[in-house]
Amino acid sequence: MLTMATPDLNPALTDWTGPDGLPHFEAVADTDFAPAFDAALAEHDGEIAGIAHNSEAPTFENTIVALEIAGDSLSRVSALFWNRAGAHTNETIQALEREIAPKMSRHYSKIGMDATLFARIDTLWNARDTLGLSLEQSRVLERHWKGFVKSGARLAKPEQERLAAINERLAGLGATFGQNLLADEKGWSMVLKDEADLAGLPDFLRDAMAAAARERGIEGGYAVTLSRSIVEPFLTFSDNRDLREKAFRAWSARGENGGETDKGAVIRETLALRAEKARLLGYDHYAALKLDNTMAKTPEAVNGLLTAVWERAVTQARREEADLAALIAREGRNHPVMPWDWRHYAEKLRAERFDFSESELKPYLQLDRIIEACFDVAHRLFGITATEKTGVRGYHPDVRVFDIRNADGTLVALFLGDYFARSSKRSGAWMSAFQSQHRLPLPNGAKGELPIVYNVCNFAKPADGKPALLSLDDARTLFHEFGHGLHGMLSSVTYPSVSGTGVSRDFVELPSQLYEHWLTVPEILKRYAVHEATGAPMPQALFDKVMAARTFNAGFNTVEFTSSALVDMAYHTADSVEDPAAFEAAVLERLGMPQSITMRHRSPHFQHIFAGDGYSAGYYSYMWSEVLDADAFSAFEETGNPFDPAMAKRLRDNIYSVGGSIDPEDAYTAFRGKLPSPDAMLRKKGLGVTEPLAGSDA
Repeated sequence: MLTMATPDLNPALTDWTGPDGLPHFEAVADTDFAPAFDAALAEHDGEIAGIAHNSEAPTFENTIVALEIAGDSLSRVSALFWNRAGAHTNETIQALEREIAPKMSRHYSKIGMDATLFARIDTLWNARDTLGLSLEQSRVLERHWKGFVKSGARLAKPEQERLAAINERLAGLGATFGQNLLADEKGWSMVLKDEADLAGLPDFLRDAMAAAARERGIEGGYAVTLSRSIVEPFLTFSDNRDLREKAFRAWSARGENGGETDKGAVIRETLALRAEKARLLGYDHYAALKLDNTMAKTPEAVNGLLTAVWERAVTQARREEADLAALIAREGRNHPVMPWDWRHYAEKLRAERFDFSESELKPYLQLDRIIEACFDVAHRLFGITATEKTGVRGYHPDVRVFDIRNADGTLVALFLGDYFARSSKRSGAWMSAFQSQHRLPLPNGAKGELPIVYNVCNFAKPADGKPALLSLDDARTLFHEFGHGLHGMLSSVTYPSVSGTGVSRDFVELPSQLYEHWLTVPEILKRYAVHEATGAPMPQALFDKVMAARTFNAGFNTVEFTSSALVDMAYHTADSVEDPAAFEAAVLERLGMPQSITMRHRSPHFQHIFAGDGYSAGYYSYMWSEVLDADAFSAFEETGNPFDPAMAKRLRDNIYSVGGSIDPEDAYTAFRGKLPSPDAMLRKKGLGVTEPLAGSDA
């Protein structure tokens, strides 16, 4: 460990001696990271050199296993740093992020292009059928070999140097994109003080806006911010159309306002470099590179699914738009349905059709109770129990820490929940891990590691003494991210690289999206949806209305998502993109995008695909996984018991615990007995049915 060789470094970065192996977050200063990264990178270099130049013939143990456990100090420093950069950043961390992102890229490019090291891996790969490897070992070897090939290990030296330079620049561009977006979101607010400007806003939203104003040093006012947990309900409930338009335009224009935070040049250069990288590696375009080794496999398969859904979604959205226009006319107004109108009038129409509104539902969705519901579902399905560790510090005062234990009391994982929006946190919701589960012995003597997983959300923080109230979408987000968390916490593999969420991009959303279904299982929602003032359970009549309205506004929701996924694929299959704004507009025009709806993530704030490489040419994966999750939940429905023990065991054994240790198609087939068609997903959305996916048994 670094603390042994370099006593001047802060040992809290790598020697995690908190309860059950938790880091002592409070002992790490921002200024500790730079020297720790330098030392950890140097240590990792030494470990890699030792593997590459081992005088013994390559074996799975002395090469692949050695690579699996190398870099433990670097992993720990990185986990703490990237958590802070995303969830509680500041100028010091952001400056270091701009430095560290390209430095890490250089480091891993050098490893991936190490000819001596690759020769050992290639020898094993070519002899793989004679090595007597288990299925998991074969998957690990394949992952390393393909990873080195995609890192340029087989390229000539000049091409390797160019690829390394591209990767380094892309890392810097991703950091810049994310930081600029946070600056845009942090820098804009609309403060309201007149009662007339607050017309239509329910108390829970006023409380959240007042808290946001106080965070900005404004007393006696209400701040509309660009946090989704505030701006979306404002667009839903505000009776002031001019204010809705002002808020929406600011929200939609994040990243394209000129000046230092404008993303146009960043997007253009990112796309150009990605296309060049793909060509260097022998692919026609970046989408082909990214889709290699996924379930979808080709852009044609992706676009086939997206286009089929798009056509149905637009047709449905046009019907919905006509209904909203009729409602506007009935109010005596004379304007078309614009994007800042849709949520407002959709909420009115839902109240009219189903006799309930979001403001009526929200008092029943208390954050603490929905967290309890998440844990209860996990207990019923998988037998695990969550217990809060009171008095244990997370990385921020708002963070809560939980033990996750099996029925026999053995510790399975640690889970941290970070639920409230703040100006130091990037927008959105995500799951990550400080360490992943595996069973390999480590240099420090540990026999494997338990997962330490965290969820980050951006719910509006309530006023002191009041409970945090969620929308139904917020509650789904909580279940979604906990589903990801379970994928990490229930992992039971030997090797770190295939642990938990270490699966293909279009499979990783299955455990999370599937988990969302249990939110609205009647015995869960009725038990945990209790009124924040009276404690009374949600009335059966309201529950029935919520269930009846599940597919309401489905055209709008699906158009928002699918347009984003189609633009993502268009960007990453194009030969070149000179003007991202014009390109986006042209794609949407060709698709027939309704003027009343915008992309869920417009290009200048499309973090999934531009703030790093995570979902680039992969945003479609939410829908691909949605096909799987709808079919998977149908397996429980077919038993008549949403917690059927036998089905739950198959789910844990074949999906949640195996990580990437087996092929995702094989994993799903082992659980369900077949691959799905999109029919269950389309029925769930209320959009009809279509042709089976390629390779489906349906």
